[in-house]
Amino acid sequence: MSGSGPEQEEAGLQEAERDWAAAKAFYENLVSKKPRPPKPQHAITVAVSSRALFDLVEERRIYEEQGVEKYVEYQQQNENVTLKPGPAFHFVKALEHVNARLLELYPDDEERFDIVLMTNNHAQVGVRLINSINHYGLTIERFCMTGGKSPIGYLTAYLTNLYLSADSEKVQEAIEAGIASATMFTANKDVAYSDTQLRVAFDGDAVLFSDESEQIVKEQGLDKFFEHEQLNENKPLAQGPLKGFLEDLGKLQKKFYAKNERLNCPIRTFLVTARSAASSGARVLKTLRSWGLEIDEALFLAGAPKGPILVKIRPHIFFDDQMFHIEGAQKLGTIAAHVPYGIAQKYQKSA
Repeated sequence: MSGSGPEQEEAGLQEAERDWAAAKAFYENLVSKKPRPPKPQHAITVAVSSRALFDLVEERRIYEEQGVEKYVEYQQQNENVTLKPGPAFHFVKALEHVNARLLELYPDDEERFDIVLMTNNHAQVGVRLINSINHYGLTIERFCMTGGKSPIGYLTAYLTNLYLSADSEKVQEAIEAGIASATMFTANKDVAYSDTQLRVAFDGDAVLFSDESEQIVKEQGLDKFFEHEQLNENKPLAQGPLKGFLEDLGKLQKKFYAKNERLNCPIRTFLVTARSAASSGARVLKTLRSWGLEIDEALFLAGAPKGPILVKIRPHIFFDDQMFHIEGAQKLGTIAAHVPYGIAQKYQKSA
């Protein structure tokens, strides 16, 4: 009586493994002038929504006023009309410039940025998005189009390091899932951005750091805050939602430093905080040191508006947890990203 014994099963498994190895080798030996996306486990994955990457204000109006069918129809009728850049566009371009520099120095290394388009758009809209991406020469090969459903559940599966969207509810959902996220806001003025250096500005409390100290400011006032910071100067602050992304930037900076490119590094980071330097700045700097992280420039504003300083910096993106800082930055031409984390959100809602 014939049957499938252990030896036949083992032979079948070996044959399947050989087939898989052959298919993998075929794919890896394909020649292309375009760099392949890095493997997700090695990449710094930045997921961007379609409304963050492109200006879809008119399309959004059609969706809200006329419904999804008219929206999809409009997108299909205009799929050869290139979309204009949205608030995350220049940031994505700067990420890709960093990738190009990394590939020059480390052609076989996969530790670089991978941009994923993460959108609840329907697949029928995909042609217009692809056409616009190709028009601008962007390297975005991985899409997640969820057909009206929230894409947040896919962020973990895509090993996302940073998620940028124009939808504050989805960003809040992502923050609650432990993913570094921010809501993008378009600047109210057109400014020129660097083509050769990625420039990223961070607020400190509730962005790079936890909101521990901000809670004291809100609930007990500035004098208690200064006292608390001086008593705890040597105790590192807990990490905030964007600490991991600063860490990712630092790792890439060190790759340039290792090739004697410190003075020509295509990444520059800024801390722009409302803290006072003498009264509460030491704890911040010692916290960064304890994490083994460098920040290129630290600006302590002692409560002064951030907008004028950001005009001088001209970052591709500025992360802050408080909307009045976001709005002040916007008015003067800075693309800002709101991080909905910490006690400031409670106060903003009550206001």
